[in-house]
Amino acid sequence: MPTIKPNKSQEVIGKIFKDQGLQYGLKEFGGFDISEILYITEQESHRYYVRDLKSNEQKFVYDEQKNNRKPEEIIRQLWLHKLNKIYGYPFERMETEKSVHFGREVHAKRADIVILKEDKITPYIIFEIKEPNAKKAEEQLKTYMSGEWAEGGVWSNGVQKFILYRPFPKEYVTTFPDIPRVDQAWDDLFEEKLFYKTLDKNFDLAFIINRLEELVLAASGESVFDEVFKLLYAKLYDEDQAKNYRQDGEVIFKQYKDPKKTYQVINDNLFNSAIAKWPNIFNSTDKIELSPDQLQVCIPLLQTIKLFGTGREELEIVDRAFEHLITEVSKGQKGQYFTPRNAIRMCVKILNPRKEEYIIDPACGSGGFLLHTMYWVWDKYLENASQEAKKEYASKYLFGVDFDDKMRKISQALMLIAGDGKHHIFKRNSLDARDWTGDAAEFARVELKELLYNFSNSAEDEENRKTFRHLNFDILLTNPPFAGEITDGGLLRQYDFAKKDSKIRPKMERHILFIERDIDALRPGGRVAIVLPQGVLNNTNMEYVRRYLFDKARILAVVGLHGNTFKLPAPAKGTGTKTSVLFLQKWLENEKLPKDYPIFMAVSKKSGKDNSGEYVFKKDVNGNYIHDARGKKVLDDDLDEIAEEFIKFAKDQKFNF
Repeated sequence: MPTIKPNKSQEVIGKIFKDQGLQYGLKEFGGFDISEILYITEQESHRYYVRDLKSNEQKFVYDEQKNNRKPEEIIRQLWLHKLNKIYGYPFERMETEKSVHFGREVHAKRADIVILKEDKITPYIIFEIKEPNAKKAEEQLKTYMSGEWAEGGVWSNGVQKFILYRPFPKEYVTTFPDIPRVDQAWDDLFEEKLFYKTLDKNFDLAFIINRLEELVLAASGESVFDEVFKLLYAKLYDEDQAKNYRQDGEVIFKQYKDPKKTYQVINDNLFNSAIAKWPNIFNSTDKIELSPDQLQVCIPLLQTIKLFGTGREELEIVDRAFEHLITEVSKGQKGQYFTPRNAIRMCVKILNPRKEEYIIDPACGSGGFLLHTMYWVWDKYLENASQEAKKEYASKYLFGVDFDDKMRKISQALMLIAGDGKHHIFKRNSLDARDWTGDAAEFARVELKELLYNFSNSAEDEENRKTFRHLNFDILLTNPPFAGEITDGGLLRQYDFAKKDSKIRPKMERHILFIERDIDALRPGGRVAIVLPQGVLNNTNMEYVRRYLFDKARILAVVGLHGNTFKLPAPAKGTGTKTSVLFLQKWLENEKLPKDYPIFMAVSKKSGKDNSGEYVFKKDVNGNYIHDARGKKVLDDDLDEIAEEFIKFAKDQKFNF
């Protein structure tokens, strides 16, 4: 009687996938006990094989000595199990490694899994299986479907999947949210209802946006950025209605059989309603520019995910997707650069925002400072609070202002998701008091009214209620635009920096005016972190700025950032400009100013990026990536170390925050 070899599936699978850095593991197979499904044994010395679920043959998956792994074979076996147990397809209707035919020719490559029709001959659905880090395969999958005249195709890497469907006799290929079970037809899926409580909060939005771009948007002639955000806001509105107003929680953001109905529901109903519910994000005349057939392809990729009700980890995924989405146009123009999240985390850690402190970013861009302030407060001060309390914090204490439409749409979307449908992100010009008057500014004025600074002088107080220049925020964090000189005399005369010898300077750099604006937005004792070109701190012609700063605030710290910090991978534009972060605390009213005091100074030597702007991650002695407790790769930078050193300095100086 042959010896039964022990099942090493749990041990071997851990070795096969340990360096993949998966965000959610093989989430396609969540709920399965993988070690119970697969039977992996050591068939040769240090070489492991999995028993094929269909044929019972041994398939190689791992060589321990050569570190040779086949993660895609594990994923294929798990799909065989899922197709059989969840979708109900018998193994006799499945083939693996099937040769693909093109007319009379047989393609050299083989399809990983093919589900056959009931005749057990005709291909029905073709699967292309990849390892977890793989991202692209649309064209190959379409080729397989065409060669075999299959109705459906599935691409899967175990973490994400997308599904293509060719509704014969039509030639075009659309997407589907799922494949039919053995007792269903494709058309039956159109009739299935969706409900808010069953939407999936584990998703990779960057992956979805890539699919949208490659399948439809790149060839549509429309702006990828604009159309994606129209779809996201339509979905946010639908989730808001399903969660809070519809009795059964049904979601109607979905693909319908008729593309015209899909367009009617998504654009005419949901997107138009989103415009009305959240004004100042889109124009009232905006509409989804995609055709009904193009929209029909996009919707299944988004309809099953849940944006509202997500936690911190899901918000970080959305944030990373938006970072990916910001194109060359919105990253590099007018000196606006996407602030790296590790630099933001350093600033937040140094200023230590607390749960009842009001925060503002007057040049909020994509909302990074606000989002990571929220994470900090959630983790440090609201760790045991309810989800409702965390949402209330996000919707009450975080404020942002930006005049750039693309960036503002990102920050508004993030804060809407975090604040459960509420936000304090305003489309206004932070520098120009004239932009804070009139009907267009009413929403911002109402929301900020309680945070106006109260002057004892009635004339000054009345003027401030018109201009909203002096505010009472506890903390301000910002990375203002560097480039661009302001020559508008009406704006310049609002600033002390623009006045010289009783005259108005003919022009001023934008970021210099932001320094004065930022200090005016803080209450006495308030704290600020502002990213500035290093020249502001050491050029001789900037001495008047430094004198102003010493007069208005205590210099807490200056951190010089590495030259690669703001670089971006091609083709996006970044900057190699030397920058520093200046940390200040505004003097209290009538505070006796010290003649001298120590200032924390640091220079970053490791930015977490290489010379091309790509992120660099830490590795262990064996060359494997190091992951943190949440399974994320650890960035190779020194900014957190700098923040820790500042905290020691702050304790020695007995700072009150």
